[in-house]
Amino acid sequence: MAGRDTELDEEGWALFEEPKDFRPPTPPPTEVQHTCLDGDVITLRLVGSHPLWGHYLWNAAPTLSTYLEEHASLVREKRVLELGAAAGLPSIVARKTGASSVVATDYPDPDLLQNLAHNVERYGGHVVGFIWGADGAPLLTHAPEGFDLVLLSDLIFNHQAHPALIDTLDRCMRRDGQALVFFSHHRPHLAERDLAFFTLAEERGYVCTKLQEWVLSPMFPDDPGDAQVRATVHGYTLRHRSRDAEAAPCPS
Repeated sequence: MAGRDTELDEEGWALFEEPKDFRPPTPPPTEVQHTCLDGDVITLRLVGSHPLWGHYLWNAAPTLSTYLEEHASLVREKRVLELGAAAGLPSIVARKTGASSVVATDYPDPDLLQNLAHNVERYGGHVVGFIWGADGAPLLTHAPEGFDLVLLSDLIFNHQAHPALIDTLDRCMRRDGQALVFFSHHRPHLAERDLAFFTLAEERGYVCTKLQEWVLSPMFPDDPGDAQVRATVHGYTLRHRSRDAEAAPCPS
């Protein structure tokens, strides 16, 4: 009798092997470019497809990157951490703008990390697989006293992860440091749940300040919800509330 691996049906198909065209092939990696304010062009490789949406360069990433260039003092000679970095554009720009060290992190998935390393390590950055809310020790090996600046680009749409993101700020950001949180409301009907991140941050001892809004083109023009809302990138800063600082109202 034929073995399991070679058993055929009456039409000659191997019973325990999928035909070559049974599943669509994984899309190949793609490339996008970002032009810096100094005219330098950064070419980024994106994974071909990924359930964590790392195969797109979301509007918040180039917006945050340009903001870092425009406010170079935020990164110059600073230790910078990026959470959920995907292709790592803000990390690259932070390094190019004079950060003393940059650690780009994302979910510890081999495809994501390999692609992130391909982009970031060419500029002298470090790549670490990290799950939000986990022990920060692997990150703090690169900044034993904590990071001066933490970058969060388009992360707060993941509502259930808000506590874990703030846990990571607690563990990894210096008391005199700050976080930059840039995002769009991809689902306008859930905008209040996006903004609940800042309510929770205030409750956990942070002062949240809105910096600016930028209106771009929506990532997906045919998606439901107000196109203007989906096209707008919001930028906020979070700082630890000092003992004598007057608590600012949470932005809305």
